[in-house]
Amino acid sequence: MSTIIKVENLSKQYRLGSVGTGTLSHDINRLWHKMRGKEDPFMTIGEENDRTSKGSSDYVWALKDINFEVAQGEVLGIIGRNGAGKSTLLKVLSRTTSPTKGTVKIKGRIASLLEVGTGFHPELSGKENIFLNGAILGMTKNEIKSKFDQIVDFAGVERYIDTPVKRYSSGMYVRLAFAVAAHLEPDILIVDEVLSVGDLEFQKKALGKMQDVSNQQGRTVLFVSHNLSSLRALCTRGMLMVNGKVVSQGNTNEIINEYEKNYSLDLNAEWVNPYDRETANFVDTIKVLDRDALVRDTFLTTESIFIEMKIVIKEKIDYVKVGFELLKNQEVVFRSQQVDMNKMNTFSPGNYSIIGTIPALFLNEGQYYIRPLFSVHCLKSLMTIYDAVLTFKVKMDTSISEFHSNLSENTHPGIIFPSLNWEITKYE
Repeated sequence: MSTIIKVENLSKQYRLGSVGTGTLSHDINRLWHKMRGKEDPFMTIGEENDRTSKGSSDYVWALKDINFEVAQGEVLGIIGRNGAGKSTLLKVLSRTTSPTKGTVKIKGRIASLLEVGTGFHPELSGKENIFLNGAILGMTKNEIKSKFDQIVDFAGVERYIDTPVKRYSSGMYVRLAFAVAAHLEPDILIVDEVLSVGDLEFQKKALGKMQDVSNQQGRTVLFVSHNLSSLRALCTRGMLMVNGKVVSQGNTNEIINEYEKNYSLDLNAEWVNPYDRETANFVDTIKVLDRDALVRDTFLTTESIFIEMKIVIKEKIDYVKVGFELLKNQEVVFRSQQVDMNKMNTFSPGNYSIIGTIPALFLNEGQYYIRPLFSVHCLKSLMTIYDAVLTFKVKMDTSISEFHSNLSENTHPGIIFPSLNWEITKYE
């Protein structure tokens, strides 16, 4: 297939704390060097965009020496931590910001969905914004009319189509914006993380539409998401970005595996609550343990995993639920809670340790996150859902020959990898 996007030596520099290029003196300095045919003096300075360190320069490279090509009909998934430069790259490709240096060659029309509100005028109705976006893409009024009913039906906002979009919820906004971007026949569809604003039904619908746009219509899609399962399902190729640089390109599964192994959240199998110390009751610590009660951050598929939660109770509680959600790729694998729903639990003041067990031969390999839950009922009901504060990794136990006979590593699909009981009965 022909190349539809070609990026060469692309870089984008920002000056911290400033709007635009910086101070007037810096701009004059740049102009003076340019008039004399010399290199911009500020191109030789600047630091890697590592948000975890303070650094010594006011200039950072949000993008640095990016090179890649995208073929027509390809679905490219771009992954990386927050601050890796993914959104900046999409803004440059969408022409909403210009590169500091380098070239971007694009064939065809681009429709972008970069953030809630992109491309819509808040005072105009949904209907008026559909025609406005179509005109921006270079479509005639008749062409837009032919797609209008499909857009409204897909977005599911028919009742509000004549209402100014400033009155839309963020979910309605994204539904209509995506429907417009996907149906007005762009050659290239660029979608950032905004789909996470929509509900699960719409996310599935949008992913199906992007697959249709690529497979059936031969159009190109650039997709940024932290939902790794969606990237696996949709993308034909992956690209990993770290601190403004492209570090890997290739097979989607291989790129995601590299990201999970080297660049996702650091493993942290023990958490001490820095908050809630003044409340009546709180979760004090959470740990991921092995069967010897030792803190571990890596387990084999054949090992049981013990989640210990220590809670502090300062007043009598008539009812309590303590538990956690286990997540992978931002999807909930399961929610488990320590309460017998058929009777009330009474906790007197004191410190308690509660341990939940994830059995061996249950989880597939990969990285998992724990989101603690703590619900109490005394004078009033209170439910606390902590953010994902713990993470651990599961690796395949290659000694299990029956699971690995003639199979290479990372060939088992699915989130769980259970050992089921099988019965064989011979019958006539």
